[in-house]
Amino acid sequence: MTRVLRAGPLSTRVSPRSLAVTTALAALALAATVTTLVTGDYPLTPVEVLATFLGQGDPFSDFVVLTLRLPRLLTGFLVGAALAASGAILQSLSRNPLASPDVIGFTQGAATGAIAATVVFQASMTTVATSAAVTGLITSAAVYLLALRGGVQGFRLVLVGIGVSAMMLAANSFLLTRTSLESALAAQAWLVGGLNNRGWGHVQVLAATLVVLLPCALALARRLALLEMGDLTATGLGVPAEPTRLALLALSVGLAAVATAAAGPITFVALAAPQLARRLTGSPTPVLVASALTGGLLLLLGDLAVQKLFPTSQLPVGIATGAIGGLYLVWLLAAEWRKGSGR
Repeated sequence: MTRVLRAGPLSTRVSPRSLAVTTALAALALAATVTTLVTGDYPLTPVEVLATFLGQGDPFSDFVVLTLRLPRLLTGFLVGAALAASGAILQSLSRNPLASPDVIGFTQGAATGAIAATVVFQASMTTVATSAAVTGLITSAAVYLLALRGGVQGFRLVLVGIGVSAMMLAANSFLLTRTSLESALAAQAWLVGGLNNRGWGHVQVLAATLVVLLPCALALARRLALLEMGDLTATGLGVPAEPTRLALLALSVGLAAVATAAAGPITFVALAAPQLARRLTGSPTPVLVASALTGGLLLLLGDLAVQKLFPTSQLPVGIATGAIGGLYLVWLLAAEWRKGSGR
């Protein structure tokens, strides 16, 4: 059973279960936020954190909360949300749970532009994000065109994307060999994916991207659901298949590219979060908001875990997501194989 929510001329259908899951995810994200802000090398009380937000905190609390913890926390949540929304769009378009920006090359393509801007030109965050978006779009266009044979089939898209991802990884390695050792080490650390030393500049770029792109994706959510039913069905229901697919693909790439520019190519969040969101909500159609909240929560919890388990080593969160995501990918491949073989 679904309910219709209206806001002026806009309306959407929401099931009670999806609404309950979305609310629970938001509450968990808030709990993770409070835990992150009050714990660490310099513990604070909730009252001290609240006083800082109200402009009545002492200089030490202001520095810890507003300079060290909050920008990192917001960057992590926004990166996770952007990657998960990107993965949800891509998996729905391809009708393949293995399709995600990091698996089929979009993230590596965005990383190429970000590395070039960082290593070669020592560019600002805005320029790095723009460069990542441009190379991400170019990579996605290459994958799309190479997979286009009488329409884009999900399995073909994944295979082509894996090949393009390997090529972009080689290009990234080549760029690292053409710079100084110090710059190469810094870029290699960035390639792991992490949230160390992230500031308000990263938050601003990510927030602006999500404010623009996520509503556009939500506006196309109904068309996305119809595309899952096949191009013929979607066209019969009045949806222009290829223009809609290209628009959604551009939105997916834009979200993944800016997230990659901000935190490096953090793996498997875009792969796992949309599937977890669908299972939690029990929805047969894309759930972009729940996916975004799931991705943000996963990255918050992952970063909180590495901070508590490895307090002295500053372990990048990309290592944690890669380790856990690798296990998830093995399980997903096994599940897909069993489904395909009828076992």
